[in-house]
Amino acid sequence: MNLSLMYLEIAVIALALGLLLLDLWTPAQLKVKLGYVAVIGLLVILGASFSSCISSPQALAFNDMYVNDGLALFFKRLFLIAAVFVILMAMEFSDRFTSGISEFYSLTLLALSGMMFAASSNDLIMVFVSLELITVTFYVLASFQRARMASLEAGVKYLILGALSSAFLIFGVAMIFGTAETTNLTALFKVPAIVLSNKVFLLGALLVLVGLGFKMAMFPFQIWAPDVYQGAPAPVTAFLAIGSKAAGVVLLLRFLFGGIPAVTIQWPVLLMVLSAATILYGNLCAIPQRSLKRLLAYSSIANAGYLLLGFAAMSEAGASAVLYYLAGYLFTLAAAFTVISLICRETDDISSVAGLGERAPFAAFALTLAMASLGGIPPLAGFFGKFLLLKAVIEKGAVNTGYYCLAGVTLFGVVVSIYYYFGVIRAIYWSKESVSMAPVRIPLPIKASLAICVAGMLYLGLFPESVLIAAKQAVRVFSF
Repeated sequence: MNLSLMYLEIAVIALALGLLLLDLWTPAQLKVKLGYVAVIGLLVILGASFSSCISSPQALAFNDMYVNDGLALFFKRLFLIAAVFVILMAMEFSDRFTSGISEFYSLTLLALSGMMFAASSNDLIMVFVSLELITVTFYVLASFQRARMASLEAGVKYLILGALSSAFLIFGVAMIFGTAETTNLTALFKVPAIVLSNKVFLLGALLVLVGLGFKMAMFPFQIWAPDVYQGAPAPVTAFLAIGSKAAGVVLLLRFLFGGIPAVTIQWPVLLMVLSAATILYGNLCAIPQRSLKRLLAYSSIANAGYLLLGFAAMSEAGASAVLYYLAGYLFTLAAAFTVISLICRETDDISSVAGLGERAPFAAFALTLAMASLGGIPPLAGFFGKFLLLKAVIEKGAVNTGYYCLAGVTLFGVVVSIYYYFGVIRAIYWSKESVSMAPVRIPLPIKASLAICVAGMLYLGLFPESVLIAAKQAVRVFSF
């Protein structure tokens, strides 16, 4: 047992508990300011993740259930940055909560700790425990606005469907253990071929794929996303869209390419079909949406399909493109949901951002860049991310012509997405539907958050080398 490998997770949990204790002695009018304590603490932990004692070569702990490697550190840093944006959003959103804001901060940090444990999971038992820590906290966070029926409904729906996905996952783990006699991913990698071809083992692997697909909002396990995204508070929706999805991605990477690569290599058609279906479903269903959060929910489903392109490619280029895409997706969605949490107080209808170009020019600019990046418009991060994923898929076309069909479906999805993303931009600058044209006051922390998001989208699009190099180094833990 090597607790030193878990310094980051322990620090996050300690920060969450510390905020609850500080809440006891903090006057009611100052409780929202505890968000600054959380943000500073997270930034310190983020800085600590670059220290030599943590950024060490691959190391295992807890009977090889926990692994600290480049892939884990990449995702932990991504989760920490996402949590900073979410807590800044929550500070602005706090007047719409009916219960304690300190509890919201603590629950967010506990969900973050679950995501960080997920990034280091090297055993299916730890995968399950990490996902439950994430999911249980989101049950509460999704229904945190208890005075709103929509928020309560979102929490109940996430609870019921989350429990169903957990059942699939644990049943799959049981089947794998029953045939392979291990749940450790490193040990599964060495399991004889005769075990890997066992139908019970393969069914267990498919059930684990179902459980992880739920977290990514992958078709056909996406039915929870639109209602939960729309009903949950905007900061919670942002954390679901960024953090929970990325946690599903890292676990799926470890399971498919670190645990059962010999099985995964036989599933190119399955992964291609899942990717194409997810892209088409998400983009086509987004077209008629008038709710911004619901539109972004279907967009999130489509983006899960784009991420699956990297899985379907089954190559280092594909896996590294997935990591790069998530980095760009982080800044893009953080910008979009920060503006939504600021502007959409009564309703999240598209008309709520009408005339935003005059009411809050900087917020309008940030939301415009976010929509353009999601649509894959150069020179933003979203464009280069989609380009890398498509490149990885097309490179495999010489092996299987189905990859060319998948690339065609992807391009069709991108073109369709431009229509509804630019519908939001049209509302921002040219729609006159807004009931009020009064200027919008943007607090300094929100301005700083939006500025960082804008810089991130532009930097990753114009200078992708540094993040791409980090992504390539992170996926070298797998043998492609």
